[in-house]
Amino acid sequence: MTKKEIVKQISDRIGLTQLKTKDIVQQTFDAIVETLLEVGRIELRNFGVFEVKQRKARKARNPRTGDPVEVPPKFVVTFKPGKEMENRVRKMTHPAFSSQTEARTTESTNGLDERATHKPRKKPSRVRKTS
Repeated sequence: MTKKEIVKQISDRIGLTQLKTKDIVQQTFDAIVETLLEVGRIELRNFGVFEVKQRKARKARNPRTGDPVEVPPKFVVTFKPGKEMENRVRKMTHPAFSSQTEARTTESTNGLDERATHKPRKKPSRVRKTS
């Protein structure tokens, strides 16, 4: 679901124009981001908790060359769902997919997702011109 679809759904429910609803939704998102930047945590009852945490520096590998790479520490946003959301998701009997996602996965070749059957293209090698 996109922000545009959320705006349409909310505007249909409460009877505001989509333009006003879009502004309200955007202001809400902006307030969440600003709170995370200033305080580092925002708790929305019955929804969940957003929190800024710092990941430690670590060693990783370049998948292409296998060389070790140092990854510096960085800040990330984490989300822990509230009890009500957690309970409602647990009671789901099947995953909810959009019709676009279902259409992509049902269009298959020999029972496999069409994207999985394509081989990646090789990038053309570049030839340097020397003058």
